[in-house]
Amino acid sequence: MPPTPSLRREALAALCTAEPADKAARTHALWQRWRALGADDAAAWDTASDLVSDPAQPLPGRPERPVLVAPHAVAQRSPFTREGLAALVHAIAHIEFNAINLALDAVWRFAAMPTDFYRQWLQVAHEEATHFGLLSEQLQALGQAYGDFPAHNGLWEMCVKTQHDVTARMALVPRTLEARGLDATPLIQARLKQVNTPEARRVVEILDRILRDEIGHVAVGNRWYAWLCERQGLAPVAHYRQLARLHAAPRLRGPFNLEARRSAGFSEAELAELGGAPAERTG
Repeated sequence: MPPTPSLRREALAALCTAEPADKAARTHALWQRWRALGADDAAAWDTASDLVSDPAQPLPGRPERPVLVAPHAVAQRSPFTREGLAALVHAIAHIEFNAINLALDAVWRFAAMPTDFYRQWLQVAHEEATHFGLLSEQLQALGQAYGDFPAHNGLWEMCVKTQHDVTARMALVPRTLEARGLDATPLIQARLKQVNTPEARRVVEILDRILRDEIGHVAVGNRWYAWLCERQGLAPVAHYRQLARLHAAPRLRGPFNLEARRSAGFSEAELAELGGAPAERTG
């Protein structure tokens, strides 16, 4: 009987899975396999191995739809219409689908990190898959499905830019792109509360769950960025500016949810770099 693949290798297999529901199910199953191992999980990760993806296998695995377009080509629709609300839910679902891929990629791609690094990113992948499932159910309630609207590929493009540098990955994916969700979510919720239909109120509830979890996800990025900077003798704020310029990270614009960012582990020096914009609160 062949040996069971390592958890990191299974994360790569899940990343390569194209069908969204299957990707989410495989991610949940991988999480359950790790949970069943308990404290005796160190060998199961195979942290020392530099894994290589199959060049014939698309990475990440994606369904044929949604059609991917440039960010400016994604039409903005009013959530006060049923179709517009569905389009908004679809946009968020697409972010969460990409977030599954981003977390799985962190698990398999970067060798020789502490075991906690892999544990935490697998938990992130599991929670992102849960978010995607909740949003997919809400899309169905609105008479739509994931793939029915165009979407863009900005999150994964930054993943590709940082594929050879784990420090850049931690700086520019969880701490930059995903942290933007901490700022945007309360604003989206405020608009949905104005819509005030049962469907819109349900999306607000889902976003409450997502915001709580995403604070933890950004905190994981902050933890490992700080660890890597300390290990390499780098000044975190100055090195972040250098990485943002090198990889053409998007310029961050307020208002910023400073309360959520503090909870996610951003330092006061980092918050000062944002310009000290007032925090937006959920609720």
